[in-house]
Amino acid sequence: MPALRIHAGPEARRHIERHGLAPADVGAVPAAAGGPKGLILGPLDRFLFGDWLPKTDHTIHLVGASIGAWRMATACLDEPVAAFERLERDYIAQHYDTPPGRKAPTPAHVSQRFAEGLEAFYGGRVREVLEHPRFRLHIVTSRGRHLLGREHRLATPLGYLGAFLSNTLHRKAMGAWLERVVFSAPEHGEACPLPFGTDDYPTRQVPLTPANFQPALQASCSIPFLLQAVHDIPGAPRGAYWDGGITDYHLHLQYACGPGPGLVLYPHFQQAVVPGWLDKGLKWRHRATSFLDRMIVLAPDPDWVRRLPNAKLPDRKDFAFYGADLAGRVKAWTEAARASAQLADEFAAWLEKPDAGRVEAL
Repeated sequence: MPALRIHAGPEARRHIERHGLAPADVGAVPAAAGGPKGLILGPLDRFLFGDWLPKTDHTIHLVGASIGAWRMATACLDEPVAAFERLERDYIAQHYDTPPGRKAPTPAHVSQRFAEGLEAFYGGRVREVLEHPRFRLHIVTSRGRHLLGREHRLATPLGYLGAFLSNTLHRKAMGAWLERVVFSAPEHGEACPLPFGTDDYPTRQVPLTPANFQPALQASCSIPFLLQAVHDIPGAPRGAYWDGGITDYHLHLQYACGPGPGLVLYPHFQQAVVPGWLDKGLKWRHRATSFLDRMIVLAPDPDWVRRLPNAKLPDRKDFAFYGADLAGRVKAWTEAARASAQLADEFAAWLEKPDAGRVEAL
């Protein structure tokens, strides 16, 4: 059964019809939040960053939130294939202790263990990420405002209730509670320009440095109520920082990156590019917009997904489903990750002979 489906916005489809697809056409690679779902993108990441994209020498912007930020930071390391293999192993093997009388680990415990994992993974290697000759990393975080300005036992749930209600009325209104803060790798001594417009949502940009790399990356992965917020990141406005997926779940952004076609190549775990985490239940916000006109989405076929363990992608619910059965979860996630090699194989074959007839509307 075919595993890969290719979707594209109108400008990207026209480009493929006329020219096919080459590494030089790509201006940006987004990487979504979504926790364990990102495991199925490992083989595509290894192919793209270990084989295909190195065939060109222009600047490419890597934009990530949550696990997507971890993936894109990994792409900037020396020997990215080995780094992605380690990321897959480490993510699958993660395990957190649940105290007696509780159904889940404490946020403090998860945050501490996660910080230790990031230090073990990137310790001594941050400059590889920041000084990559071609890739420019952008880590997306969500900074709390007003009631969400500091994490608090009572104020934080109330603040997120306010954010939920505001977002339901209008996405931009959620900016009264949470703003997008992007930590960007340096270029010529300053944060490199963002590869997307910021009129859609309140946004700040902060230079990414050795001093704030790990806290920024941890913040981008800090799911509210499951991990603790990261406070007062060096070089950034004071406050509480949470998962970048809250403001930008799938990075539905107004991309503008060049020179050349400036196409946006998006390995994703589904077709829909959902703006924010709180938009998951708002189906009318799942449609493609003009923001995505130059985007190409590489996504698994839903029928193929149903052949994976448990007939679905790995997800956070698996932690509760498997409970203390660590071996069972590791087995299911490992099988899903191995099966997803088919996605990379099919994309590599398509690139050899691009067939515009296989490209569906986004």
